[in-house]
Amino acid sequence: MAFLDVTNATKKFGGFIAINDVSFSVEKGARHAIIGPNGAGKTTLFNLISGLILPTTGSIALDGKRLSRMKPHEIVRIGMARSFQKVNVFPRKTAFENVQVALIANRKLQFNPFRAAAGLFGDEIMQLLEQVRLGGDSGRRAGELAHGKQKQLELAVALAADPKILLLDEPTAGMSIAETLSSIALIRDIVQQRGITLLFTEHDMNVVFEIASTISVLHHGEIIATGLPHEVRANDDVQRIYLGRE
Repeated sequence: MAFLDVTNATKKFGGFIAINDVSFSVEKGARHAIIGPNGAGKTTLFNLISGLILPTTGSIALDGKRLSRMKPHEIVRIGMARSFQKVNVFPRKTAFENVQVALIANRKLQFNPFRAAAGLFGDEIMQLLEQVRLGGDSGRRAGELAHGKQKQLELAVALAADPKILLLDEPTAGMSIAETLSSIALIRDIVQQRGITLLFTEHDMNVVFEIASTISVLHHGEIIATGLPHEVRANDDVQRIYLGRE
């Protein structure tokens, strides 16, 4: 059985079909990329998988558990974490506090996570920050960090949920070349060390081919190809539609 299984998923917004009868599976431990041009439906598909929106028809299951009846926080609790295309951290809180808030929320502690809680989860927070190479920035406000470091912080926040599967939406968007190269190495190291299954979207094909073990191509809301990186690279439809080759 696949670890993540999307079966005949369709999402309609009025008369517009954003996702049309999409089926694909992600094996445990895979690094699965979803690629496609702007407007292909990648973020909508991620929103379906993470429970932010419900499919019009079809089903999505994680480790045999159907997700369509679960709320987003319930999906997080069974092992899914997600980052967003736009950085999603608290800019006025320090890197340490951002991860602390995530841990408090994930542990369901019965007090306001926005109040000071000095020392709570301190060792665990620093381990997460060091894992994403932000140990030296723990006391800096998130809004003061460079874009690449903010994305690293968002990754630490996602890891605070101790996920079995990690969804990354455009993880290198807006990064410099140096930041992108560093991010590639960081993502590969983390998923390997933690044994996490990875599902990600990405426009930079160099990033895709450096990270992905499997690739699915989305076009006008439909999966047109799935396979190993070299198979997708050689696919005539993919070259014509996505890579711009005739």
